[in-house]
Amino acid sequence: MTADSNPALLDTEGAAATDDPVFAGPSARGPRARNTRAYLLYVAGKLGGAAVSLFAVLVTSFFLFRLIPGDPVKQMTGGKRVSAEQLDAMRKEFGLDQPMMTQFFDYCGNALTGDFGTSYQFHTPVMDKITDALPATLLLTGTAFVLYTLIGIWLGTRTAWRNGQLGDRVHTGLALTLYSVPSFWLGLLLIITFSVGAGPIPGLFPTGGLESGGETGFAYIIDVAHHMVLPVITLVAVGYAQTLLVMRSSLLDEMGSDYLTTARAKGLRDDLVRRRHAVPNAMLPTVTLMFVNLGTVVAGAILVETVFSWPGLGGLFYAALSVPDLPLVQGLFFVFSAAVILMNTLADVIYPLLDPRVGR
Repeated sequence: MTADSNPALLDTEGAAATDDPVFAGPSARGPRARNTRAYLLYVAGKLGGAAVSLFAVLVTSFFLFRLIPGDPVKQMTGGKRVSAEQLDAMRKEFGLDQPMMTQFFDYCGNALTGDFGTSYQFHTPVMDKITDALPATLLLTGTAFVLYTLIGIWLGTRTAWRNGQLGDRVHTGLALTLYSVPSFWLGLLLIITFSVGAGPIPGLFPTGGLESGGETGFAYIIDVAHHMVLPVITLVAVGYAQTLLVMRSSLLDEMGSDYLTTARAKGLRDDLVRRRHAVPNAMLPTVTLMFVNLGTVVAGAILVETVFSWPGLGGLFYAALSVPDLPLVQGLFFVFSAAVILMNTLADVIYPLLDPRVGR
């Protein structure tokens, strides 16, 4: 009896064919499923670590800034003579008369809903102040981030590919110098040289602020760009140096690999070997650095914004520390830390997609 005339044999053969890995296709229990499961466990672990880090930041932001010397209530009075009854009433208004642990649990409960309280000095919700100052910070640090990332990757690639030549030594030495320079000192130096004027160099740029005031339309855009020149140069000078050094080091590690020798043996031009083979593999550490720097875009540059009187989150944080305005300081610290943690977690999640060896 043939298989064509016996349905049972047909079913048996069909089942056998299905069990054969050649005919079955990707199995739900095969390597792909194991890799997917390992990746999901890896992502879950990173998300869990991020949640723990955020809680640690929440706890730290509450207790750390209460170590700052000074009475915030007395600071709010501006040095005026105020009776003890008035001071007690102000403490009661802001909840400072409650026990420390009561304040802590109230703070944690409110923070989970995005409520960080009311600013002592501005008498407005903390999140409103953060929201108002955030666009200025994103404009400044976001512009600097794009510029120093592009410049750092481009110069890092060229210097590594021409390792040991004059251009490599000059760019590497300059990058090491700028990376070591404090950003606030560099900003002050630029203000003295190009805002106040030094010797034959006239004052070309404003000493600080976001705008001159009174401008509208395209003239307003030009005015803001004019005010951004010096703070952006300060941030780019430090940021590009870090990116260049990381990119150069990563590419130097790749240049002795066998696959580059094979690509050259196939007759590919040196430019194609660099762009198509070496640079993509060397980009992995730089991508991680980019996400870390992207997290600091929200935090801004506190010292640079303070030096240039930039009305962003950095200047707001400095003003809050001087009181100390505890709700505002705590809210800003949490937002800064959350942005960095979020970007680091995102980098950890994306990295295995770029390098399959990670998270397996």
